Amino acid sequence: MNNRLLFDEPGPRARRRVRIATAVFAVAALALVALAVRQFAANGQLDAARWQPYATWPMWRYLLNGLWSTVLAAVVSAAIAMAGGLLLALGRLSPRRPARWAAGAYVEVVRTIPALLLVYVVLFALPKYGLDLPLFWKLVVPLSVSNAAAFAEIFRAGIMSVERGQTEAGLAVGLTRGQTMRMIVLPQAARRVLPSIVSQSVGLLKDTSLGFVVSYAELLYSGKVLANYNHLLIQTYIVVALVYLVVNASLSKLARTLEARQRGGARRPRAATKAAPEATLHA
Repeated sequence: MNNRLLFDEPGPRARRRVRIATAVFAVAALALVALAVRQFAANGQLDAARWQPYATWPMWRYLLNGLWSTVLAAVVSAAIAMAGGLLLALGRLSPRRPARWAAGAYVEVVRTIPALLLVYVVLFALPKYGLDLPLFWKLVVPLSVSNAAAFAEIFRAGIMSVERGQTEAGLAVGLTRGQTMRMIVLPQAARRVLPSIVSQSVGLLKDTSLGFVVSYAELLYSGKVLANYNHLLIQTYIVVALVYLVVNASLSKLARTLEARQRGGARRPRAATKAAPEATLHA
């Protein structure tokens, strides 16, 4: 989806400030990294013997099992959150006031609550009322509840970006409003919001690290267990951070690629429309 659906395009002055801030941040980050490397070297943390265990398959097999648990929790949470977000988006656009009020209240309230607080509610509050979920769902349920509000706003922006004439055309040929939404509006909206969905999924994948709180064996928790076992705290968490970096960077690259393709597809029809009158004149 075009980012302009969610926020205004920055002007030249704002873009210049962003570039300056990015450059300052990059220099500061490089300085911190250089200082950290220097301290690690001074304390022997860069010795080859400390990194050699991570050149063995058993170590990577254990971490990859944790990564699989992370991906599984993220995929299930995303599926539930997207389904809930779509229903909330339709509720916010409903002509019925109670549905609009209920969906809007959910989105506005849940967006202000940290996902960690929802994890604590599922972990400590619900068991007091007799609802003690399995370990996997103690992570998936709060993530789904939290991200449903974000997906709702993404879907709502996508639906509102579809030209009103599409709905009017569907009604004109005899479709009901529900059929028009399902068969005409939603497919177009889904294509437009796909990059934003992928971007939100990146954030959801990072939020699975909250499984650390409930002792769910995701990647970060697996790294903690491994560090306690081999006493290589710094090396283990650096490797875990690199795994997160590779996975999230790959998903972010996918989101940028999808957005670039959509922009290219949007330009081609306009160019073809502009060229059509010229071809007619030459004819």
